Amino acid sequence: QLQLVESGGGLVQPGGSLRLSCAVSGFKWNVYVIGWFRQAPGKEREGVSFIASGDGITYYADSVKGRSPISRDNSRGTVYLQMNSRKPEDTALCYCAAGNQDSVNRATIAQPLKYDGWGQGAQVTSSS
Repeated sequence: QLQLVESGGGLVQPGGSLRLSCAVSGFKWNVYVIGWFRQAPGKEREGVSFIASGDGITYYADSVKGRSPISRDNSRGTVYLQMNSRKPEDTALCYCAAGNQDSVNRATIAQPLKYDGWGQGAQVTSSS
């Protein structure tokens, strides 16, 4: 059974950094995409950073490009989201998600409905 568990959320000052972790297990596909999404109060869920299995190609939304690199440690079954240069508007509940790479392609990578498994979410608050 596919399971994703986020950790590392918390309070960070504007301009500061925080790293989220996503432990993934129970894959049922040979090729897949892991994505990080965030949902601010009153807003829709937004895809921000993504990494593909195999070659590890990454993709970033314009809103976080250059500030939120995604990486992975295959030996630990974990994907990381490094969140740098935080702004107050980055405050959100952050989720990691897994999708079959047959369904998640460059055109649909940021669409939440294309992902089959989700973590429980980790709150990240950027405030002084």
